[in-house]
Amino acid sequence: MQVFPCPFCGPRNETEFHFAAEAGKVRPDTTQQIGDADWATYLHAQRNEKGTVREVWMHMTCAELFILERDSVTMDVLGSTALRKDAT
Repeated sequence: MQVFPCPFCGPRNETEFHFAAEAGKVRPDTTQQIGDADWATYLHAQRNEKGTVREVWMHMTCAELFILERDSVTMDVLGSTALRKDAT
């Protein structure tokens, strides 16, 4: 079992977390016409990179979103950063 560091609650079991998105993934501009292929790519395509990745995760217990940095090959957690600006 893996332990993830919630920036709000501290280290917790991975079963308390939910993957939300790749960090930095840009949503299509909804003020413009968007084709089905563009929406499908945005919703379903993942970079799936090897090495250090940054992802948005939610800690289901406190319902906070944060950035988790990890190595996708070794699964080592490298750190976490709160997304909420007023987080201590």
